[in-house]
Amino acid sequence: MAGVMVRRVHRLLTLLDIYCQGNCGRISTNLQIPGLSLSFHAHKSVMADPQAPAAHPSLYTAPPAVRGMTELDREAFTQTINVLAIRIPTSVIDKVVKSLKKVALQRPGLKRVVDDPQNQTDSDGKEHRLLLLDPQSVSSPESFSQDEANALKAFSVKPELQRYELKLTYDNLKSDEVLRAVLPEGQDVTSGFSRVGHIAHLNLRDHQLPFRNLIGQVIIDKNPGITCVVNKTNTIDSTYRNFQMEVLAGENNMVAKVRENGVLYEFDFARVYWNPRLSTEHERVVSLLRRGDTVFDIFAGVGPFSVPAARRGCTVFANDLNPESYRWLQHNTKLNKVQAKVTTFNLDGREFIRGPVRERLPELMKGSAGIHVVMNLPALALEFLDAFRGLLGPEPEREPSGEVNLPQVHCYGFSKEDDPQKDVVERAEAALGTSLQGRCTVHMVRNVAPNKEMMCVSFTMPTEVLYSSNNKDFSEPSPKRQKCEEAE
Repeated sequence: MAGVMVRRVHRLLTLLDIYCQGNCGRISTNLQIPGLSLSFHAHKSVMADPQAPAAHPSLYTAPPAVRGMTELDREAFTQTINVLAIRIPTSVIDKVVKSLKKVALQRPGLKRVVDDPQNQTDSDGKEHRLLLLDPQSVSSPESFSQDEANALKAFSVKPELQRYELKLTYDNLKSDEVLRAVLPEGQDVTSGFSRVGHIAHLNLRDHQLPFRNLIGQVIIDKNPGITCVVNKTNTIDSTYRNFQMEVLAGENNMVAKVRENGVLYEFDFARVYWNPRLSTEHERVVSLLRRGDTVFDIFAGVGPFSVPAARRGCTVFANDLNPESYRWLQHNTKLNKVQAKVTTFNLDGREFIRGPVRERLPELMKGSAGIHVVMNLPALALEFLDAFRGLLGPEPEREPSGEVNLPQVHCYGFSKEDDPQKDVVERAEAALGTSLQGRCTVHMVRNVAPNKEMMCVSFTMPTEVLYSSNNKDFSEPSPKRQKCEEAE
């Protein structure tokens, strides 16, 4: 009998606590229950004002003492707070949780259903557990939507809220919440990165550098599968398209395994160029190819165009100047069992165009299968188009009705101009020595940086370019060996 009485008193106190919300000052009352005399004094409820969206900011914010931390101390993020909970019979807990999933507490590493610290069996013999509630969604019983209130009624759950003491740790915070608490107030926080296999690649700003090792460790902690975090320390070298990097946290293992559009690649990320943000573009261009087509990949890298093109049934001639890219390109053709379809070269782009490409084009142009030239070196590829001037020498005589199977070119370029489409077309025209008006399409690939776009110009190589007598002197140093900047 005494146990039942205590539980009833507990419920009554909870109701009074809820009632106190919104009442100013302090409420005092005496409860007279047979055999018990209780004096109740309640301050204003811990439940938040419904108008305040961040009812418990500490639930989403680390303790202030971590501000300025440069070496990660996970224990310093531990804190204890009170949250609201609703008491639910264990027999219907799963159904009620499903009905209240929009207002249930959702935090990394936290259980939203917990044991009731006062779980005495009710008079009806039912045991209960607590469902923790999101303080940004629920601050009082009136916070439940009509559907949620109906569900509680259907399962005979009283909309009575109680406080639950919750221990929050570093594991319960998201990476951006940790970094926002640590870095100086008012400065932007980076939690985004490019993922290359097990490697997270950052481009930190100057004000973030004192915290770089902590940032690296947080990214490893919060992202399963990431075991190495690196920061780019300089611009991309235009010769081999790789860059210097610093390992911020984790293992110093740069050999990555990446699956993109169903194709597996392996490469040394520190010594070759790979951009995970180009996955969609790789897929777009490859989708234009047909079985039996021929592809000349002028700046092939480790094969993100060449390997899937070969898997599609194309004959591929792939080139890259970087010896490491060339080595991993060969490796990836074998890894994906397409080495019989891909012939690889380790040449400068112009040498490749005026050598292997020129040797094969005349015969290919007699056929009907598609011919595609891919030039993915956005910092300089538009300039390399001049290598096609006069590539096939004087135009041969042919029947008036004879058609020529001309190559389709997909050439990439960066632009910082207000009209990037016009800019890349004009630069392509300047390199080719002819107009492309009405003869090309331009695709915006992605925004690289503020006021910097990556574009792709696609066109059929004009006959007057291939057979032009106005070719350039290619004895000058290759522009690819000049310094350029390519932002990630």
